Amino acid sequence: MGVLLVIMFIVFVAIGVPISFALGVVSFVGIAGLPEIPNAVVFTKMFNGMNSFTLLAVPLFILAANLMNEGSITEKLIKTCNSMVGHKRGGLAYSNVLVSMIFAGISGSSQADTAGVGKIFIPSMEAQGYDKGTSVGVTAASSTLGSIIPPSITMVVYAGIANVATGALFMTGLIPGILLGIGMMLVVKYYAVRKNFPKSEKVPFKEVLKLTFQSLPALFTPILLIGGIVSGVFTPTESAAFACVYALLVGIFFYKTIKIKALPGIIIETLKLSSLSLFALATANALGELLSYYQLNIYVQEFFTSLSGGKTVFLLVIVAFFMFIGTFMDAVPAMILFVPIILPSSTALGISPIILGLIIVVTLALGLVTPPYGLCLLIASSISGITIEDAFKGTLPYFLSSIAILLVMVLFPDLWLSIPAFLFPALF
Repeated sequence: MGVLLVIMFIVFVAIGVPISFALGVVSFVGIAGLPEIPNAVVFTKMFNGMNSFTLLAVPLFILAANLMNEGSITEKLIKTCNSMVGHKRGGLAYSNVLVSMIFAGISGSSQADTAGVGKIFIPSMEAQGYDKGTSVGVTAASSTLGSIIPPSITMVVYAGIANVATGALFMTGLIPGILLGIGMMLVVKYYAVRKNFPKSEKVPFKEVLKLTFQSLPALFTPILLIGGIVSGVFTPTESAAFACVYALLVGIFFYKTIKIKALPGIIIETLKLSSLSLFALATANALGELLSYYQLNIYVQEFFTSLSGGKTVFLLVIVAFFMFIGTFMDAVPAMILFVPIILPSSTALGISPIILGLIIVVTLALGLVTPPYGLCLLIASSISGITIEDAFKGTLPYFLSSIAILLVMVLFPDLWLSIPAFLFPALF
């Protein structure tokens, strides 16, 4: 029966069935074939998996991103960043990465970053003379920072699964996220010379100041969110709600770009996007019940326990494992299924669950630009109208720079705990 279920899942993924439906059907068929487990367990597990205050942050952060896009806040961020670096060779590419780093501190979602930033940057870069592969590659690769630089929806989910402090996990991802962005900028610098990337006219300093002032409400958002979480003013879920209210007020009263009549459409779009992740999370919980019956957790735990080589080898295997999983599965169901299995072995080796979360989140974020699943790659390529193969070729240099930084994170894992240990000394 187990082999049949594996084949069924592989076939569903191969023919393009959404991963959430594939997980749900396999879970239902598998449990229905076990007379000792009632079929109602499938729906009970799905519901219980969703019954979490922490997970409420997922639709709220997506709503905040949609409000920012509707309110032209994203567009103003882009204009400000372009005014600062657009005159350099490859200026639009630099600006693309910089905007993604700022937007990551607001939306918490890589997919929202790709959709919101990509629909402006990709046509602009192509119109200025960048090839389609570069336009898509920079956009897709830099959007992965949305899952790493706090606040992060993926980190919220991991914190709920592993029962770790979300604020501490957020701050652990801050420096690595910035380093990943800098790494991508170095790749832009290399190709700017090699491919002779275009550049824009230098914007007068007064205009730069004017655009920066106009973008201050957006630029302050990451500071307000992260500061509120670290200081204990609000929880990550409450920060997501604050981001929604803040984006709404700024869009209506400061920029005057959000109309009341547009709100129903924004909410409907938010429900569509958030339902994808949340339904996948629900079905992953049901599949977890089925896997526990077959004692997969015991086999996986035995495998990781038997590894020799200490922390470094363990984390390298974790990277390889989740890199493979990320090619065909979203981060949320992947963590729901495998983090509870891997966590005991990690703890036994003396690896902090926060560091384990950082490594897993970064690895799964990179999975968003690897075929065949690569959701950010799919979104960016559809905006440009090129094939997934050409899109991945354009993304590859930036992907490899991120892999290099991820390996540094694996080799020096405790280094990234310095900021959370300083801010949250009671946890360490």
